[in-house]
Amino acid sequence: MSDSTPPPDQLAEMASTFAALGSEQRLSVLRTLVRAGPDGLTIGELGVRSGVSGSTLTHHMKILAAAGLVNQLRQGRKIICIGAAYDTMSGLSEFLLSECCADASQTDHTHG
Repeated sequence: MSDSTPPPDQLAEMASTFAALGSEQRLSVLRTLVRAGPDGLTIGELGVRSGVSGSTLTHHMKILAAAGLVNQLRQGRKIICIGAAYDTMSGLSEFLLSECCADASQTDHTHG
């Protein structure tokens, strides 16, 4: 069994990003943006589709943006919300799965 614990700064960053997903509403907002694809949605359409609107949506978007999970782009008077941080989301998965089964006693591991 080897100890390949990530550096404390990487652990802190990953914990912070996972914490941003620790709300059903934020997770719903992010999933809605992922479903919308690279063009994103206006803040109004995001509210309609996710069922979260107004100041609550603004609050959740700030948290998701601070965690690097979403981007917002101003186009004239509109704010376009984009779940564009696919590399960040992929990095979260990779962080969790990179050492899958490293300390298991068996060599044949199937995931189903």
